[in-house]
Amino acid sequence: MPKVEVAYARPDKQEIIPVQVPEGATALEAVKQSGITAIFPEIDADSIDMGIFGKVIKKPDLHELREGDRVELYRPLQIDPKQARLNRAKKKPVADQ
Repeated sequence: MPKVEVAYARPDKQEIIPVQVPEGATALEAVKQSGITAIFPEIDADSIDMGIFGKVIKKPDLHELREGDRVELYRPLQIDPKQARLNRAKKKPVADQ
């Protein structure tokens, strides 16, 4: 039985939960088995974005896990990264020429 981890982080709290899953278990099954939704009730395991070591997986219900995988749950972005860069650039003072 492969050992994997399920990870989730908020600014105020992070958890990495080790889980032993049956051979052929999917990322979604590992998340549900981990009980992480009891710690973070805002997680909807059926719709949250997931990845393995930072690489997004499109279909967590079909993605079979391997020994040592870490399933990461991703919070929705508060602001588009391009917009955030643009906002920072507008705040930066222009150097005197």
